[in-house]
Amino acid sequence: MGSLSVWHWLILIVVGMLAFGGKGKISSIMGDVAEGIKSFKKGMSDDAVDAKKAEEQKMIDAQKGIQSATGSVTKDKVV
Repeated sequence: MGSLSVWHWLILIVVGMLAFGGKGKISSIMGDVAEGIKSFKKGMSDDAVDAKKAEEQKMIDAQKGIQSATGSVTKDKVV
């Protein structure tokens, strides 16, 4: 009851060969995992770059708004 019979071992061996059998299956799986991690990191860094560009654009827009606001005040004083 506590040990595995010959049939259990055969089934485990067959399942193991199906899952990990063949030349380079484990290395190809690990390569796919590594590629997924690289893509994830690239996506995260792209999001950080996009957020930084958006923040810079907000700063530029704010400066333009200040310049246009001060420009309209000086025009009112001159006229």
